[in-house]
Amino acid sequence: MNSLLTTANLLFVVLLGTLLWPVPGTEKPYHLVALVTAIEAIYLLRGIFFRGKSSSSGAGDVAAIVYLLLLSWHLATARFEVLDKMLFPQPEAVLALFVAELPDMLKGLVNSLILLVSGYLLALGTAVPLGLLVGWRGRLFRAVNPFTKVLGPIPPIVYIPYAIALLPSFRAASIFVIFIGAFWPIFINTVHGVFNIPKGLIDSARVLNLREPTLLVRVILPGAMPSICTGATLALVFSLVLLTAAELIGANSGIGWYVKNFADFADYQRVIVGILFISIVVTAITWGTERLERRLLRWRN
Repeated sequence: MNSLLTTANLLFVVLLGTLLWPVPGTEKPYHLVALVTAIEAIYLLRGIFFRGKSSSSGAGDVAAIVYLLLLSWHLATARFEVLDKMLFPQPEAVLALFVAELPDMLKGLVNSLILLVSGYLLALGTAVPLGLLVGWRGRLFRAVNPFTKVLGPIPPIVYIPYAIALLPSFRAASIFVIFIGAFWPIFINTVHGVFNIPKGLIDSARVLNLREPTLLVRVILPGAMPSICTGATLALVFSLVLLTAAELIGANSGIGWYVKNFADFADYQRVIVGILFISIVVTAITWGTERLERRLLRWRN
């Protein structure tokens, strides 16, 4: 742990010194200095409050990698200019533009979350009950399984023409694309989760003469929850990937649309800004889902 702290702090000092070393013809990178200082402050506070925990050493790794990436980016663009200025703008310019574009990106994030949450929750609300029912009833599984193998691997974007033609609005078509992409991972993992429940547990529940709805809710659903959580995580990843494709259906805002729109105009500075913003959003969503999964599966600890 001490070596990790030393490495991260050493890289911070080197990076800060490099940033404050004047570059002829350019202003000091105040935004980048502020960002690096904030990261170091968070890292040090985490080390104080989580001293002795394994998460502290992981934070040291993350901080060291971030410092190394920022240092390489700054040296390759601002200091030595070995990269194409159009494709790889300086980090200070990107951060300054990030701050300026943040209000517009937050507005686009609201539209993106409406599509993402609507399609994802619709998939979750239909795939879990259907997966429990199909996994529980052997005859129904044998009838549905061949269609699952055929329809599951089909990329959801191939349904876009019919979604636009049959659904009443572009927003509904976008939600449908995300729904299809999220449905199959949740459904398939739910079915497999039912199959993996120990037979002795089901026999014990039957001895108690539980009715089938009670059995499904009180025994089958908790027993299949680890597989359901795995499928829900995969579905969320697919939904985030499909969000950009969904936003191309008649949309004029959104985080995926932002990147695609400025990429068409070769505005790579805003493309990088959009990528950074998406990374922050994905990190926040992933962190939230991991916390929820730990709470749902706390009985395993």
